[in-house]
Amino acid sequence: MSEDTKAIAELHRLRDSIDNVDAALVHILAERFKLTERVGELKAAHALPAADPQREAEQVERLRALALESHLDPEFASKFLAFIVDEVIRRHERIAEERRGA
Repeated sequence: MSEDTKAIAELHRLRDSIDNVDAALVHILAERFKLTERVGELKAAHALPAADPQREAEQVERLRALALESHLDPEFASKFLAFIVDEVIRRHERIAEERRGA
């Protein structure tokens, strides 16, 4: 087998692994959002604010530490969490608005 053929085969193996990780990420995110929907419903039922800055700050610090342990750029981890939290807050606000309108 030529070096190019070996490289192509390795490339395909690596890409298959990446595809598997991507699929796992999507399933994990879906599960996370199911849980945060329940949180949003609980907050709306008790007129709690959609955002929780203290919890968010704690999560940022926790994920930055996990990122460092995992040799992942902590700034990337922070940005990724911020993206998720922004979506969660948007959904919590929507849930609260729907509850008020019901």
